[in-house]
Amino acid sequence: MTAQETLDNVEKALEEIRPFLMSDGGNIKLLSIEDFVVKVQLEGACTGCSVNQMTLKNGVEATIKKYAPQIEEVINVA
Repeated sequence: MTAQETLDNVEKALEEIRPFLMSDGGNIKLLSIEDFVVKVQLEGACTGCSVNQMTLKNGVEATIKKYAPQIEEVINVA
């Protein structure tokens, strides 16, 4: 998979999960993809949420890996 295909697939994954985040007053922004690590920034209500790490791993990371299995990790850059 090319870098552009990976980027497109990660964007598709974020579009799938974004409505769930927005329904709770949050959002997510893609910052970069480096060495199979996706860096995102949780926004809005997600920044102070006590379960944001669970959302990041169980929701965001799982969805991204569904679209781009080569991704190893998703991290939030505050």
